[in-house]
Amino acid sequence: MARERAGQVLAANLRVLRARQGLSLSELARRSGIAKGTLSQLESGSGNPTIETVFSLSNALDVPVSTLLTERTDPDVVLVRSAGLEVLSSNAVDLRMLRRLDLTETVFEVYDQRVRPGEVQHSAGHPGIEHIVVTSGQLRVGPPDSPHQLGPGDYLCFPARRPHIYETVGGPVTSVLLLQYPADAGPPVLAGSCGVPVNQAAEQDSGVDGAPPPA
Repeated sequence: MARERAGQVLAANLRVLRARQGLSLSELARRSGIAKGTLSQLESGSGNPTIETVFSLSNALDVPVSTLLTERTDPDVVLVRSAGLEVLSSNAVDLRMLRRLDLTETVFEVYDQRVRPGEVQHSAGHPGIEHIVVTSGQLRVGPPDSPHQLGPGDYLCFPARRPHIYETVGGPVTSVLLLQYPADAGPPVLAGSCGVPVNQAAEQDSGVDGAPPPA
């Protein structure tokens, strides 16, 4: 039931976003690299999107992932049960979105992230800044040629537009992933690449910065 509901939410959001941007299915297929037939299935609520599919749509539509996956509500208290969460899976990673936080100049998406052993998750890059805290296991993450190894309690921040990998060391890994984006309204002032303003982050050719952003 949770998977069916999540598919309907994605379908509704995708239809609205495509119409708002005046895109045909063919044009969205061209921008995202997703087959037109697959997009049609997603918009009808009958598709089964992977992590790669959702991030490709996020890139093509220039919106945070949570804009595609979230029903907008404003309750005073939010309780999220793990049993009701939709799982986005790839060859090595399972993502469960817990919450979207809309601040004045920044959007945060909070994910429960599970990385399975035996496979390497490759990302060509996507909008945003990634903040990762490992809760169990050993994880290699960062640029493919120089990843950082993290253990329980370790934190890493890096610009997600750069190619990066996720790989376990030994057994499975659980972690909390925060994706940070600039909000639409107003000039961004929060850290864009772990210390660089958001507008400059996409233009700079910097590496991974293990230091947390300034408070």
